[in-house]
Order: sequence, then C-alpha cells, then structure tokens
Amino acid sequence: MPTGSMCPDAPPRGMETHVTLALGLILVFALVFGGFMLSGGKMDIVLHALPYEGMMIGGGALGAFVIANSFPVIRRSFAGVLKVLKGAKWKRSDYMDLLMLLFELTRLYKAKGIVALDAHVEAPGESEIFARYPKIQKDKFAVGLIVDSFRMLAMNFDDRHQTEDLIDRKIRQHHHEVLAPAKAIQVVADGLPAIGIVAAVLGVIKTMASVDKPPEVLGKMIAGALVGTFLGVFLAYCMVAPVSGRLSQIEEEDGAFYGIIRDVFVAMVAGHPPEVCIEIGRAAVPGHMKPAFDDIEQAQTALAAPA
Repeated sequence: MPTGSMCPDAPPRGMETHVTLALGLILVFALVFGGFMLSGGKMDIVLHALPYEGMMIGGGALGAFVIANSFPVIRRSFAGVLKVLKGAKWKRSDYMDLLMLLFELTRLYKAKGIVALDAHVEAPGESEIFARYPKIQKDKFAVGLIVDSFRMLAMNFDDRHQTEDLIDRKIRQHHHEVLAPAKAIQVVADGLPAIGIVAAVLGVIKTMASVDKPPEVLGKMIAGALVGTFLGVFLAYCMVAPVSGRLSQIEEEDGAFYGIIRDVFVAMVAGHPPEVCIEIGRAAVPGHMKPAFDDIEQAQTALAAPA
C-alpha cells in the first residue's frame, strides 16, 4: 500500500485552484464591464466590434505565437493552460510517498549495498518498491533522476559535492524546459497591447475612408476601432499574463519535488542514516505540503524490513 494514504490531501486544497480562478474571473469581468456600464457606457458598441477586433487580435497573437515557438513548446503551452486549471501536479500525499520511496531505497542500500538495488535501478518499471508508488513511477524525470543517481554510485562516483552538482544541473535543465511554455505565453501577453493598437489603426483607416458619413456613424466607427486597443490591453494584463504567472508558480512548486531527491541522495552519500536522510529531504518540502515528523516516523515503522 502506498504510504500516502496515511497523509491524505485536504479537500479544500483540491478545490483551491478552481475557487481562485472563478473568483478572479468574476472580479475582472464584473468590475471592469460593470464599472463601464455604470458610468454610462454602452455594451452594444463593444459587442458589435468584438468579433472583428477579436479576430484580428486573436489571429495576430496566435500567428506570432506559432512563428516564435517550436511545436513541442506550442503543444506544452496548451497543456500548460490546462495545468493552470488543474493546479500543481504533486500533492501532499505525493511528497509523503516520495520520502517513503527514498527511505526504502536508502535503507536497502545501507543494509545490503548497491548490488541489492540492481533490480530496482535497472528495471524500475518492474520494481516492487517503485510499484508501491505508482504516481511517482509514471513520472519519467523523477524515476530517471533516482536511478541515474544510484547508477553513479555503482560506478564509484561518490564524491558528495560533485554528485550534488551533477544532480543539480539535471534539475536546472529540466526546470528550464518546463518553464518554456510559461515564458512563451508571457511573450504573447507582452505583445497583445501592440497587436491591439494594430487592430485599432485598421479601424481608424476604415473610419477615415468614411469621412463623408454623419457624425453619429463616424463616432460609432471610432468607438469600434478603440475596442481593439482596449481588447489588446485587457487580454494582456487581465487574462494571458495571469495565466503565465500562475503556470510559472505551479512549475516552481512542482520543481521542489525533484530537489528533495537530490537532498536525500546527497545526504545518503555523505553517510547519514536513512532516517536522517529523509528528515533532510522533509525539510525541503514546501511548507503547505510538508508531512508531519510523526507521520513520517509512523510510516517508516510500518514498512517491512528489506528481505
């Protein structure tokens, strides 16, 4: 049984992302457009111009996004938007599972040496230890980081400082890659106000070609053109930039998961007992996800000794 069951996720945490997103959208739309209408603004002009201005601004932003990014980044960016809706990948129980997985591996290494880990390191998909933690087992980077670290130990690469530096470089490279979608989305946010001006200028061009029209017609055409400027700024700072910022926060939080692997492994190489290694790893868990010391101790006691 995965030990995460001893440390269940609190239901409010699972709903937090959806609540904050809904609250944010309500505040943005209610206060921006509510204030506009209360001040005497007419939504019919905005709604009339919105499809055409939206087509120009959305098309320009999407086209520039495709030009500026590779297909993998584009694909991961759309997945990143879904990740913003779902929230962080790793939950409190997952951090508990990671600590227990590392405890089992470090304890087996201390008790029987690196040879006893061969079956788990060379075939983690078939390992009975990894199988007890299926969510971690499915994460290729986490499993790769663990097994590659033990492979280095099998090759007598046991210098604590060099080991830490090598693992840290792998984590930094992975972190740089997972943040690429957030950076790509932020570039779109930075460009949207300018694209909105392009749409507005096109509206002004259309208006100037109709100077023979009555003032009330020209007024509506100019107002429609200005919707482009408004829409570009609104989308940039009220929609796209917050999505980019939230995605960056999620990736930063999820990145702490891999730092725990580094800290526990380096502590093991330094010669600390398994229990101390896990406590060092627990110290690196984000505060709101951190398992209690007593929960860790109980879970360690419940695990059978290595055969």
